[in-house]
Amino acid sequence: MLDIKFMTDNIDNVIEKLNTRGGDFSYLKVLISLQEERRQLIKTVEDLKAKKNEYSKEIGALKRQKLDANQVLAAVESIKVQIPNLEDQLNSIDAKIHDMMIDLPNIPADDVPVGLDESANIEVKKWGNIRSFDFEIKDHVAIGEALDILDFERATKITGPRFVVDKGLGARLERALMNFMIDVHANQHGYTEITPPFIVNEKSMFATGQFPKFKADAFKLEGFEWYLNPTAEVPTINLYRDEILDNDNLPIQYVAYTTAFRSEAGSAGRDTRGILRQHQFNKVELIKFTRPEDSEQAHQSMLQNSEKILQLLNLPYRVVVLSTGDMGFGMSKTYDIEVWLPGQNMYREIGSISNARDFQARRANIRFKRTKDAKTEYVHTLNGSGLAIGRTMIAVLENYQNADGSVTLPEVLVPYMGLQHIK
Repeated sequence: MLDIKFMTDNIDNVIEKLNTRGGDFSYLKVLISLQEERRQLIKTVEDLKAKKNEYSKEIGALKRQKLDANQVLAAVESIKVQIPNLEDQLNSIDAKIHDMMIDLPNIPADDVPVGLDESANIEVKKWGNIRSFDFEIKDHVAIGEALDILDFERATKITGPRFVVDKGLGARLERALMNFMIDVHANQHGYTEITPPFIVNEKSMFATGQFPKFKADAFKLEGFEWYLNPTAEVPTINLYRDEILDNDNLPIQYVAYTTAFRSEAGSAGRDTRGILRQHQFNKVELIKFTRPEDSEQAHQSMLQNSEKILQLLNLPYRVVVLSTGDMGFGMSKTYDIEVWLPGQNMYREIGSISNARDFQARRANIRFKRTKDAKTEYVHTLNGSGLAIGRTMIAVLENYQNADGSVTLPEVLVPYMGLQHIK
């Protein structure tokens, strides 16, 4: 959620920045008049309450002197009627402002490229060498089915499309990737490992920006006010909802593993083959809580941490900074890491590394104090894929495939797998 004081003090600039996301936010100018009306109502109510207190003292004095207090009593009764009416008006204005604020996306950072979609994204880095093959390249579906490590047909029978059953060494490979990623982030990058709940409540979804805008996309548990977790960002950010953090403990950083569940309602017909876009997938997520002045450096560090996974796996990738129109609702700046997939002959997203600044902290009411007697401030929150396990599995299978149908494993995965090849 945005800071309403900052918005009303800089309304033209805020509208201009938000418009770069592809909408028309000129209606936000009404916030100026709503805020002024709100201030006047609050002042009027406070003045009436002060007047009521004065009248009450006057009534007491008149009664002690056995004088007629009816006129003053009538004035008090009039105030008693006015105050609830004014408070109702105030509540109505507060509701209007609240409804406007919760639907607003985050303000893009100044250095985010302006554009309506992914065509305006800018490549900032490329790493690794794309392998040349002297045989016909297979995609991960053909590789996985031939090796009998991926079963899409039976997964569809069990549930429906966009699910998979990992089998044998396929299941071991997914587990190996998860353990490898967590070990690197926990042991080398200093993140604290956690496994949060895979089910979250409505407040948690609101706090991270999924609700109310994307409520229709969530998987709700029938009979409960609970939802299946769309990403480990949701439960992990909400660890500190409605809490005041100790300045000495910042930054706080977690690496979290969850299974994520997404309806993919807006992606009908896209990437239906294989495990690139599924309703259920496993993911390792990085989360940081920082002081505002530290969040940009923390963002760069988190990006490097995620890149390190692909470097250790020796998988070619590129990094792009997303344009204003391609960023997520709650994010101020996002980098996408895109891994090279030979089966598609293109780079595909394998992780997003985002800085929400104080947007989520305001919704979740996560604050900190620099000193014991200092005023509370909102922390900045950051999240990043560290990485999506299924998509990393695709990249390993396709980049390390051999002419005989086998797959050579990256050297760093051999200790986790206990073998050098899947064949």
